[in-house]
Amino acid sequence: INGKNILTDPHLSKRASPLPFGPPARWVKPGLDFEQLPHIDAVVISHNHYDHLDLPTVKRLAQQAGGAPMFFVPLGIREWMSDQGIETAQEFDWWDANDALGLKFHFVPAQHFSSRIGVDRNKTLWGGWVIEAPNFRFYFAGDTGYSKDFADIGARFDGFDLAAIPIGAYDPRSVMAFMHVTPEEAVKIHQDIGAKYSVGMHWGTFRLTVEPMDEPPQRLAKARENAGLNESAFFVMQHGETRNLSKFLRKN
Repeated sequence: INGKNILTDPHLSKRASPLPFGPPARWVKPGLDFEQLPHIDAVVISHNHYDHLDLPTVKRLAQQAGGAPMFFVPLGIREWMSDQGIETAQEFDWWDANDALGLKFHFVPAQHFSSRIGVDRNKTLWGGWVIEAPNFRFYFAGDTGYSKDFADIGARFDGFDLAAIPIGAYDPRSVMAFMHVTPEEAVKIHQDIGAKYSVGMHWGTFRLTVEPMDEPPQRLAKARENAGLNESAFFVMQHGETRNLSKFLRKN
């Protein structure tokens, strides 16, 4: 965005676990490895679960040639970053905003929770990120259940050129409804926030829940059709796929 390379919840390790051999292991390899990355200017973190805040990944990014990226993190995580030797983190509460790197970063609410070691539940914050450039506004939802937060986000911003919205890890609903949206709810988020385009994320990487790994895109296609949206309005990318998204830039 605007000449800056930004990662959202980067995870390039083999497992999302506190244990070296613990589950879950990756279902697919990362789309890019460290050696293939350009210099990363900024990293936004939605919350501290192991499949979103990966210690080996953020430590290696902090040691990249050319200097550490800026890490934008929820309340409570800057101290954790400092404990890992990462001193370039900025901490945000919900609705906080800051100008950096020629962009504007906003931290926005989500319906989820935080924990890394079992006894630290909700000791740090969680949420999503809005990143604004002069001709582009991007929304990264992080992990979330469906809530009024999205209508609130839609009311605060004048639409989004692109949103990254989770579509997987949703069954059984008796357990997951509070914390992870279904593809049908993801379409509602797309509509609530006024997104021109959305991309489905948070599926097919780790086996976190019981639905088939390839089901989320199939359900998204049906939900999109029921909502009268064409395929380009809310699309899914294959793991490792690259797309030129310059068409999403506003001309003014």
